[in-house]
Amino acid sequence: MKRFLVIILIFGFSGLALAEGRSVVYDVNGSEYEGYYISAGEKAPLILLIHDWDGLTEYEVKRSKMINDLGYSVFAADMYGKGVRPEALSEKRRLTSELYQNRGKMRDLLKGAISAAEQAGGNTDRAAVIGYCFGGAVVLELARSGAPFEAFVTFHGGLSTPEGQDYSKTNGQILVFHGSADQAVTLDDFSTLAKELEKAGVKHEMTTYSGAPHAFTIFGSDRYSEDADRKSWNRFVSFLDETFEN
Repeated sequence: MKRFLVIILIFGFSGLALAEGRSVVYDVNGSEYEGYYISAGEKAPLILLIHDWDGLTEYEVKRSKMINDLGYSVFAADMYGKGVRPEALSEKRRLTSELYQNRGKMRDLLKGAISAAEQAGGNTDRAAVIGYCFGGAVVLELARSGAPFEAFVTFHGGLSTPEGQDYSKTNGQILVFHGSADQAVTLDDFSTLAKELEKAGVKHEMTTYSGAPHAFTIFGSDRYSEDADRKSWNRFVSFLDETFEN
C-alpha cells in the first residue's frame, strides 16, 4: 500500500498570496508536492480543485477563495511538484504529456492529494472535484477511477477517454462546461463524451457556450469570456447547492 506523508505549513507558498488559506506540503512516492487548503469548517463539504497546465498559481488560489466564500472547504492539488510552475509552453506541454501518458502516476497524484486534503482537515466524505483545462481532463480521470466523490466538474477541459478506459465505475454526477469555439477540444469530443456517459448510465449535465474559446474562464487572458464565465460559474454554484443540500 502506498503511503502519503503530509506536512502542513503555515508560511510561504511559492510567492503566492495565501489569503485565509495555508500551504500543504505532501509526499507522493518520494516526491514533494505543495497544495493549498482553505477551510470552511470540519463539517463543510470539500471541493478538490485541479489546476490548469500552468500549475498551481494565483488563479487557483483566487478560485479557491471564491468557492470558500460559498461555504466550502477547498484543497487545490499540485500535479507537478513543489516549486514546479512552468512558464514556457514547451515545459507545460512536457509536464502534461508526461501525465497523459502515465495514467497510473496521475491517479497516484490524485490519491496523494485526497489524502493530504483529509489530513489537512478536509471532509472527504462529502466532496466534489473541479478542474480547469488540463485539470478538467484530470477530473474525468478521477471519475473513471471510481473515486467516491459526489460530483465531477470540468471547465473547458479535455474530454476524450483513453483507450481501455470507460465510465463503468463512476460514482457521482458529471458536470461539463465547454466553449463552442474551443479549437483544442472539439464539439465532436463533447458529443462523444455525452454518448459514453449515457451508455454508462452516468448522470450528467453538459453545457456549451457560443463564441467561447478554450480557457474561457481565465481572468485577464485574451481568451477570457465574461459571459461564459459568469453563466458557468452561476450554474456551478447552484449545482453545488443541489449536490450538498442535505
